Amino acid sequence: MSSKNYYDILGVSKTAEYIDIKKAYKRLAIKYHPDRNKGNKIFEEKFKEIKEAYEVLSDKKKRAMYDQYGHSAFKQSSGYSDYTDFNSSSDFGDIFGDIFGDIFSSKKKRSSSKGSDILYNLELSLEEVAKGVTKEFKINLVQKCSVCNGSGCKPGTKRKICITCNGKGNLKTRQGFFTIQQTCPNCNGEGYVINDFCYLCRGNGTERTVKNISIKIPAGINNNDRIRLSGKGNYDGDIAGDLYIKIRIIKHPIFIRENNDLYCEVPINFSLAALGGEINVPTLDGGIKLYIPPETQTGKLFRIKNKGVKFIKNNNYGDLFCKILIETPINLNKYQKELLYKLGLTLKNNKNMNNPKIKSFFDRVKKIFNNFTTS
Repeated sequence: MSSKNYYDILGVSKTAEYIDIKKAYKRLAIKYHPDRNKGNKIFEEKFKEIKEAYEVLSDKKKRAMYDQYGHSAFKQSSGYSDYTDFNSSSDFGDIFGDIFGDIFSSKKKRSSSKGSDILYNLELSLEEVAKGVTKEFKINLVQKCSVCNGSGCKPGTKRKICITCNGKGNLKTRQGFFTIQQTCPNCNGEGYVINDFCYLCRGNGTERTVKNISIKIPAGINNNDRIRLSGKGNYDGDIAGDLYIKIRIIKHPIFIRENNDLYCEVPINFSLAALGGEINVPTLDGGIKLYIPPETQTGKLFRIKNKGVKFIKNNNYGDLFCKILIETPINLNKYQKELLYKLGLTLKNNKNMNNPKIKSFFDRVKKIFNNFTTS
């Protein structure tokens, strides 16, 4: 995308009418078109700039966005994006066809155009998702001009019916058996003209503003879900576009969410794992006691019902799953090491009856080596 001023590229003023922009484009496009200047890379790049500028300034919506935000209006950002392909090629014949296209085309009845939509990324914590929350934030958007209420006219004045087309937006002439219809050059097909422009919006009917948004987020909403607020988008058409709020759930330091269930890892010492006891485990609404039975092994999964995330469509809740991790102690003092050493001796003298998994493993190892020696 070119970084040059679009008005400068076409050689027109910022208040230029559509017909002047179109004339400037045709004149420059014929001069710099690659089909007339084969192999000239400078002219080819110049033509791309001309075409890019025309595609923006000839479109009412895009021109309004460009006047408000400049080139940044067509880059991916918070709320604004543009998908125009400025590198698409144009056949040389298309330009000449466009010159005569207005004469032989029939103008359809003008329909109301919808303004552009806005996409806003809203970050939520897992706690907010679980319970539901009301969030407030600000967005930059295009709204009706506060001075002229979108008319584009100076306060106290009104639009006037175009005297050239009598408000129809097109002109018809007969040539023999044919009726030729073309867009009215005076009003650009709008059917009206503005003699005194609004001082704030310069006849555009819109202004850039910051708006406060308040929205209630239901409990149980999922990551990447979208909430649509109709008519809360940009007013760069006849009616306002929509505001889409995309949910992004922040990674939680303890819990992992899968559908409406929550998972967490709970470390315990091997003494508690061997003898059993109670521990406090976290939930999204406070701690809860969990009984650890004697001889609990690492990786054991405990389920706590209804301590997950609420379902968005009903009043049911998911569950909380706690995975036990037995932690090997570190930084032992001399006394602790002696106790563990003595414990280890008693376990060893019991021929691994206290450690059935260890016994099973070495029994399988012994069997493998015995097979090697006998073969």
